[in-house]
Amino acid sequence: MDTTNLDTTGTRFERYDCSDGCPVEAALEQISGKWKGLILYHLLDGTLRFNELARRLGGVTQRSLTKQLRELETDGIVHREVFAVVPPRVEYSLTDKGRRLRTVMEALRDWGTQYPKQAEAQP
Repeated sequence: MDTTNLDTTGTRFERYDCSDGCPVEAALEQISGKWKGLILYHLLDGTLRFNELARRLGGVTQRSLTKQLRELETDGIVHREVFAVVPPRVEYSLTDKGRRLRTVMEALRDWGTQYPKQAEAQP
């Protein structure tokens, strides 16, 4: 059985007990995405409304932000709460599972501060 092909849910493996690295792969699969890291980092501060989150992220499109938030919600990392008011209000916060990523996100921030991406040298 080939476990390296993507299935219909976009995952690489059916199970994540195939080797020592599989738990890392499983974790990265849940938090990888162009905006997911920044979404998680900003939600560490607490609950944010959609537009507040979009402003903090900068150049994200509404479509991309919605897609990334839905994926994080599906994976049980982000909680979405809809309030039945006019205009509609939606708030996002981290679940217990998401809050457990705090040390990971802070370590990534510290690593990124220590090793910033260098601009490529011009020829």
